[in-house]
Amino acid sequence: MLRALYSSATGLAAQQLSLDVLANNLANASTTGFKASRTNFQDLMYDIEKEPGTQTGTNSQLPTGSQIGLGVSSGTTSTDFSQGTLQQTNGVYDLAISGQGFFKVLLPDGTTGYTRAGSFNIDNTGKIVTQQGYPVQPEIVVPSNKTSVTIGADGQVSVTVPGQAAPQVVGQLTLSNFPNPAGLVSQGGSIFQPSQASGQATDGNPGTQGLGTLTQGSIEQSNVSIVESMVQMIVLQRAYETNSKVIQAADEMLQTTNGIKR
Repeated sequence: MLRALYSSATGLAAQQLSLDVLANNLANASTTGFKASRTNFQDLMYDIEKEPGTQTGTNSQLPTGSQIGLGVSSGTTSTDFSQGTLQQTNGVYDLAISGQGFFKVLLPDGTTGYTRAGSFNIDNTGKIVTQQGYPVQPEIVVPSNKTSVTIGADGQVSVTVPGQAAPQVVGQLTLSNFPNPAGLVSQGGSIFQPSQASGQATDGNPGTQGLGTLTQGSIEQSNVSIVESMVQMIVLQRAYETNSKVIQAADEMLQTTNGIKR
């Protein structure tokens, strides 16, 4: 019974953590470039009372043995970097990545961040920046007298200025990719930073080296599925209720056992 109490308690904690992750996914269902996370469960160590194959006689042995689990561990969480749906906005500086890759941005502390959120704008110096004001790398400055801005699928940024019939190239956007994107560390604000697990970034022009292409006037929506999340939430709720009932049943059995001495 004590094992049942402990195992069910770990089940409650694991289901609660999984619900926390799911709640964060649902809260960011409308966040541009957001990538959903999931919880990876794993069973805990086993109390082996009788090992399989234990000799029970001269010419006989146990075919299965006796192994009793001690509950569950929530293990790790991982990020799903599958493609989100593209939403057309017609914004001049809105960019969506179709395929693999991340935009590279310069963070306030001088380090480099990576994001799929392409809701860009320009600051008072003409630099292309994120919604938080982080400059996109490599730095691109759009002239203040431009009459139009065109960003190609290959990341080339061209502008038209008065007195010139032909467009003028002002910069080249690049994308970055990692050997293991799931190893990236979330920093909030749809920003990721590399870790030992993710490996080092490899930069390239969009459409090359397996990197995706860019779509101007669109943004990538969150890849959270509302329907799947609601189904998962129901499953979590039922699992939580079942574990709590096991604890209640084990407690009642212990009370019965204690009452035998009376």
